[in-house]
Amino acid sequence: MDTVKTLREKYISGATTPTEVIQRFLDSIKDNDKEINAFLEVYEDSLEEAKKATELYKEKGADTPELLGIPIALKNNILLKSKKATASSKMLENYTAVYDATIVKRLREAGAIFVGATNMDEFAMGGSTENSAFGPTKNPVDVSRVPGGSSGGSAAAVAMGAVPVAIGTDTGGSIRQPASYCGLVGFKPTYGAVSRYGLMAMGSSLDQAGPLTNSVADAELVHNTMAGVDEMDATTISVDTYPELPNKEKYTIGIPRHFLSEGVDEDVLSAFNQHIEELKAAGHEVVDIDLPLFEQGLAAYYVVMPAEVSSNLARYDGIRYGLSEDGKDLLEVYEKSRAKGFGAEVKRRVLLGTHVLSSGYYDAYYGKAELARKKMREELADIFKKVDFILTPTAPTPAFKLGEKADPLAMYKQDIFTVPVNLTGVPAITFPMNTVERDGKSLPVGVQYIGPHGGDARLFDIAKSMYDERK
Repeated sequence: MDTVKTLREKYISGATTPTEVIQRFLDSIKDNDKEINAFLEVYEDSLEEAKKATELYKEKGADTPELLGIPIALKNNILLKSKKATASSKMLENYTAVYDATIVKRLREAGAIFVGATNMDEFAMGGSTENSAFGPTKNPVDVSRVPGGSSGGSAAAVAMGAVPVAIGTDTGGSIRQPASYCGLVGFKPTYGAVSRYGLMAMGSSLDQAGPLTNSVADAELVHNTMAGVDEMDATTISVDTYPELPNKEKYTIGIPRHFLSEGVDEDVLSAFNQHIEELKAAGHEVVDIDLPLFEQGLAAYYVVMPAEVSSNLARYDGIRYGLSEDGKDLLEVYEKSRAKGFGAEVKRRVLLGTHVLSSGYYDAYYGKAELARKKMREELADIFKKVDFILTPTAPTPAFKLGEKADPLAMYKQDIFTVPVNLTGVPAITFPMNTVERDGKSLPVGVQYIGPHGGDARLFDIAKSMYDERK
């Protein structure tokens, strides 16, 4: 698989050009994506940008931006001016973005070329990319299985070799879980490290954009390009405010054994234990820890997240923009537009969120979930005084079959190890730890490293040593 590093080396040496590479990737998408359905739209004008990048390499060689000529796919809830931004919903089927997201501006300034918009669960709600209004995406590793979600289209785009980098968004594991299912590196940064300006909000206190790549080094480069304070997003924070967390030769890693005792497939747990032995062999210290509150994250998440969904999606009312259905009065316009524009999972979460925010239930549900969230942060702060990282499998199983998790609760349980990270705002990275066999296929499974607030650079450090340098 291509990486940013290998492509850039070829560009500088003249072994290939951005024009040749972009054309190859566009041809690959045409040949392979009919079955995979990773892309909602392919940007043919990317070829013109590639020609300009080719000329720049001829003129300046290595004295060019680090991402010059690198093809990137963009999840379709991130705004790219003059391109459709549908969030895979009928509600926004014909909506065209009128400005660029901050991360799009920063990637473009670094020379990146956007080649297409990727499929996703509608408004980022789901864990399989089966909830798209434009059809499910299939996993390139095994097309009978899901690629994960909600950034499944982005993960599939990289896994099928169409691009070396794709951008996703992570509200409860939506970068890390598809990365695990597709055998990729996926990174969810510290909350506030990356601007949310130009991202369609799902859970405003949870959402963060991040990369899906074939190497940790690529994920680090792309993240650092996107990250930084943005005057358009008051939640962004400067790395200058991070605690001092210098890299170490040997780290202490905590294993929440009780958290792993139920629901994890036996062979996934075996692969996880093998990874622990590799950590020990590399000289790192591994200790058992208890995270009783962290383990309750799934319950708290499915109160907080739907509440924020209910608030954020209130703007799609059939009046201001998006799908609008005629009605005899304003209420009927609302009802008919939202009934037709939203899919089943979106409706489920809006209803749940509206319920937990309603009079008589706010304190009983939402208030207690936010209190639990506060206590979880305090628990993590105490744990990170004793360990440098927390280690878990990224998901309890490998990629499951299309249609297998029809029960919403069964689907939600796939996020058990990822959602507490978003609730507490800390960073996490996943990369492949091994494969497991299902129906005669070798399916990738990922390992997740969770770091303290502001520990993004440390996560890249250990992940590079345990993945990039061992490939």
